Amino acid sequence: MSVKMCQNASGKPSVLTTGSGNPVCDKNNILSVGHRGPLLVEDVVFTDEMGHFDRERIPERVVHAKGAGAFGYFEVTHDITKYTNAKVFECIGKRTPIAVRFSTVAGERGSADTVRDPRGFAVKFYTEDGNWDLTGNNTPIFFIRDAMLFPSFIHSQKRNPQTNLRDPDMMWDFWTLRPETLHQLTFMFTDRGIPDGHRHMNGYGSHTFKLVNAKGESIYCKFHYKTDQGIKNLPVEEADRLVVTDPDYGVRDLFDAIASGNFPTWTFYIQVMTFEQAEKFPFNPFDLTKVWPHKDYPLIPVGKMVLDRNPVNYFAEVEQMAFDPSNMPPGIEPSPDKMLQGRLFAYPDTHRHRLGANYLHLPVNRPKNCQVSNYLRDGPMCMFDNQGSAPNYYPNSFSGPAEQPHVKMCVYKASGDVNRHESVNEDNITQVRNFLMNVLKEDERKRLYANIAGHLKDAQPFIQKRAVKLFMDIHPDYGNGVQTLLEKLNAEGGKKKAACHHKK
Repeated sequence: MSVKMCQNASGKPSVLTTGSGNPVCDKNNILSVGHRGPLLVEDVVFTDEMGHFDRERIPERVVHAKGAGAFGYFEVTHDITKYTNAKVFECIGKRTPIAVRFSTVAGERGSADTVRDPRGFAVKFYTEDGNWDLTGNNTPIFFIRDAMLFPSFIHSQKRNPQTNLRDPDMMWDFWTLRPETLHQLTFMFTDRGIPDGHRHMNGYGSHTFKLVNAKGESIYCKFHYKTDQGIKNLPVEEADRLVVTDPDYGVRDLFDAIASGNFPTWTFYIQVMTFEQAEKFPFNPFDLTKVWPHKDYPLIPVGKMVLDRNPVNYFAEVEQMAFDPSNMPPGIEPSPDKMLQGRLFAYPDTHRHRLGANYLHLPVNRPKNCQVSNYLRDGPMCMFDNQGSAPNYYPNSFSGPAEQPHVKMCVYKASGDVNRHESVNEDNITQVRNFLMNVLKEDERKRLYANIAGHLKDAQPFIQKRAVKLFMDIHPDYGNGVQTLLEKLNAEGGKKKAACHHKK
């Protein structure tokens, strides 16, 4: 579907002005001394436009650079107030406006939508108690469980510092040196590693959170959103074709669906686990590389997410959209999940670098259903009255914003030795084996082996060997399946190199 540029409501051109609102008489011709003479610095119409143009590209996101966004609402369909007093869930039928951004992870802004990569799935709820940003992926797990490793993990997926090329050696070297990656790695190389656009994939908050009810009672929680459109994935051949013919396939599919009135929806669920259950759990319930089994912790329906509006301007509403998992209204709190704890700092810090200290003044990021009153002032691009004459220090005697004791976070105990605790040797096998043998069908396993071998063949032999050993640890069929295909692909590659050398 082609989208036409819209006229303004009156159909008449508005007054053309500079950025400061001064009317412009001539937008076609620069000031010069004579017809062929030099230009004049006093041409403020030119300097106003060119100065802005030179700065109109903000730094792209370090990860999740390529994405699509849309807007809509979340509606509560089931009562979960026994678990949380968060206002977003306070009664059945309540609607809260939302903004959602889908993205690939490793590629740059111009990369294709149909590459094999996890997909970001971030939701911003504009609640009466401020924004709630639920930032996750289309997978319930992640590659690592310790935030210290996140920069190195991302570097390994980006470009080689010498060649500036994506490097299978870097990727597989990191993955095979950190076996906790096996669960997400296996998921990513299945059919679900290339979703058919953004509408046909699930979303997950991924991390463990806490819910707190009106009595101050708390429980651990995971968030899920299941696509009502059904799971659909792209065959490898079709995905490769679209990389060339329609690299913006996912962005286009989402925009066209909403523009045509085919609004995508997701059903929202939670899983809950008591503190006592967490203490007795067979593994760390805050480990982001593992899932909570649904048979033990079933999905509890909560509501419906509907996307019914496209952005009016992509830059203003999607490129400048900033998600921050530390934005949690009363009733929702963090857990000891090490990756979540690291993101509580990393996300707002990167937004201040990318968009500026006042990124929360931007309309798409600004809380919509509550008034912001605090003691933060100044900084570049302050867009409002800087809170006027209100005091900018606390405490004060001049009716400045006051604390709200009723929103105090729940009290919990923490104990243990302060140390850099190693987690690499935790159980990295059991859940991957269960996913491989009990979730995937035989034909899906065969495609998994082929997808991995086709990518792993470009890594060095010693890295290939290390990877196959890890797959063997999961299940002999996994290791042998990849090894057999690797040997075939390596042999074919050797023959091609020999043929090329002979021609020379």
